[in-house]
Amino acid sequence: MEMTPPPARGSRIAGYLFAVAAGSLWGMTGPLSTALYNQGAAITGIGFWRLLLGIAGLLVYGAFKPDLFRADLKGWLMVGLGGGVLVAMFELGYQYAIAGAGVAGAAALLYTAPVIVALLAKPLLGEKITPIRLLLAVLVMVGATLTIKGGSNAGAESASRGLAAGVVGGGLAALSYAGTTLLARWAVPRYGVVKVLFLEIAGGIVVLGIVLPLSGHAPQAPATPDAWVYVAVLAAATVLAANFLFFNATRRIEAAPTAVAATIEPVMAALLAFLLFHQVLAPYGWLGLTMVVIGVAGGYIHEWKAQRQS
Repeated sequence: MEMTPPPARGSRIAGYLFAVAAGSLWGMTGPLSTALYNQGAAITGIGFWRLLLGIAGLLVYGAFKPDLFRADLKGWLMVGLGGGVLVAMFELGYQYAIAGAGVAGAAALLYTAPVIVALLAKPLLGEKITPIRLLLAVLVMVGATLTIKGGSNAGAESASRGLAAGVVGGGLAALSYAGTTLLARWAVPRYGVVKVLFLEIAGGIVVLGIVLPLSGHAPQAPATPDAWVYVAVLAAATVLAANFLFFNATRRIEAAPTAVAATIEPVMAALLAFLLFHQVLAPYGWLGLTMVVIGVAGGYIHEWKAQRQS
């Protein structure tokens, strides 16, 4: 990837807040997915159906904005195919992480991603690896690790999924999330927020539509009206709204601070898991969440100072 244009002046704080808002919405993924597991939803089907409902909303938008469906070959290959593979890997990996490691655990595993982003942003995008960026990324990663060690496994789909499957799924989700962040930082300034969202979701649906049947896990439709409501909320909040906010963040700030800001997700996920499913945290779990909050707040202060100096 070539270097990405610098963010517009005066937009850094807005970009950081967009990323925080996106992470807050993503915090709903675990609790809503757990509610679907409790209703008998298949672990491999949730991601497919929420993406399908998400693309349906974008197709309605595209009926009024036909330019949404136009992109050059590079866009279709990089964002549609490459981004689609990353989206599919995230959908499968994160659902297995939730089923095996619990809601808070899945979110904690996912947020090793900020360190991956901070290390890869320089060779891939030409962004600086500053000590403060690396420190904040490590801080939120350690905080997320303490969260999973201090959490419970309540709300996992079944014992057969196991912690090992949860850890592997969480690792794959982290890698795909990091890749999506870096790709968005490159693609959004070139193709726009909505088009990148459309291309990635379309690619993800195609990949899942091929991989799931071949692996013997053809997507099964939600079995009850309540389950459809949960999937619809997941699509609206965590696919469309959250990604729209996140991609807007990548237009304004670099990949590393975007990933750090969105790490507010494990805080929201753990709090929702406590309120809805009584998943509790040990004292060091709360320490971990506190570290995440400090890391996110530190990133905000850093971006505020950078904007004042610009």
